[in-house]
Amino acid sequence: MPLSTNPKVSKTLMQLTWIVGGIGFWNAFNSIGSGDVESATQWISAWAVGGVGLLSFVRHAVFHRSDAKRMGWDYGARNDFQLEVGFANLAWGAVAIAGIYQGWDTQTLGCLVLVVGIYMLQAAVLHLLELKEAKNPRYGSKIASTAYAVCLFWFGIKAFSG
Repeated sequence: MPLSTNPKVSKTLMQLTWIVGGIGFWNAFNSIGSGDVESATQWISAWAVGGVGLLSFVRHAVFHRSDAKRMGWDYGARNDFQLEVGFANLAWGAVAIAGIYQGWDTQTLGCLVLVVGIYMLQAAVLHLLELKEAKNPRYGSKIASTAYAVCLFWFGIKAFSG
């Protein structure tokens, strides 16, 4: 049975991704406000890297045709680039969940958050550069993705530096 190509499926997954990431950031910012870098790093790692990574894998790789239609990238064939992005999301999502489960320290989790932050910042720059030529620019998505990347990078630096 083929998986749905309806863009509403990936839109729902995308919205769920923002909710899961938002839970992580909300609690991490609350923790950081109390001076608790360790708790903040755990929230970011578990939710904004782990949960978001796993959901993004499902959206990009499992429902890749639905996601391609949602983003206006439907070429009528499998998009291997999109699958690769999904696999990257699965890798860091699974490692973040494993790290939380294994009780990794703040600096180790911070390194993981920093890696994802660096990746996401690079992707955000590419997406911002393509705005000039985009037929459907989706400004809100670009701004949200950039803010997500900057926050991940910042939390990664904060956790890594102890």
